[in-house]
Amino acid sequence: MVRKGEMFAGVTVALITPFKTDESVDYDQLKKLVDYHVAQGTDCLAPVGTTGESPTLDHDEHKKVIETVVAQAAGKIKVMAGTGSNSTHEAIDLTQFAKKAGADGALVVGPYYNKPTQEGYRKHYLAIADAADLPIVIYNIPGRTASAINPETMIHLSEHPQIVAVKEATGSMDIASMLLEASPLTVLSGDDSLTLPIMSMGGSGIVSVVGNIVPKDLLELVGHVNSGRLAEAQAAHHQLFRLCKSLLTLSTNPIPIKAAMKILGRDTGVLRLPMTPLDPAEETKLRRILADYGLC
Repeated sequence: MVRKGEMFAGVTVALITPFKTDESVDYDQLKKLVDYHVAQGTDCLAPVGTTGESPTLDHDEHKKVIETVVAQAAGKIKVMAGTGSNSTHEAIDLTQFAKKAGADGALVVGPYYNKPTQEGYRKHYLAIADAADLPIVIYNIPGRTASAINPETMIHLSEHPQIVAVKEATGSMDIASMLLEASPLTVLSGDDSLTLPIMSMGGSGIVSVVGNIVPKDLLELVGHVNSGRLAEAQAAHHQLFRLCKSLLTLSTNPIPIKAAMKILGRDTGVLRLPMTPLDPAEETKLRRILADYGLC
């Protein structure tokens, strides 16, 4: 089956949003992060998602982050801008802005808190896709949104020409299998530790948190899978596994990844409340994990 969203195959990094000590967005540091990923060979960047602390950015900041990343990328790396909202009107506005800014696609999380019905999800995504001439990647993460987009709903949505892929973050291999079997959507893992399992079934890559610090290792894993080097892919998976799980279970994302970047000398600033730093015991554990991986 020819899949619709293969322009987003490979490694997309869910980019953190750097803040200054006063919690204002550090746009200069943001540009440096884009340059880093261009140099590393990262395939795509996803600013203003969960990892980018999007719930604490106001709309002007949200748009300026998208605009800054797209401008700094300058066509050297793709940009899948986070444009989701629990308000359909706001999601349309953000997605239309991403189009005007020059983004390559939009990562649209399912509406959070208000828990729509499946019909509500269907109408929400169709309204966005109809209003913005931009490839749409559905982001299904019920652990954040409090309800799931059923695979049958996503299969129906895949009939729309602008809805091309899904970031599958339910942790369910059955859901990923259903989407790959019954729809033309490109399926991207939404969990770093499940990159190999999902790609082994026909998925096309990952939207990654750990890629903020080890993008080349993820690129190698994806390259091994695409080249049919199973033993090498398995070795890469096992090397990455503990680091990936720690960065998503030690505390709420993006607390651990920002702490890891600080430990590794790539301090990207503070978190915005209500996110708070790791406590000393958690930071000690993270330092040990990073050292075991060979990063420090």
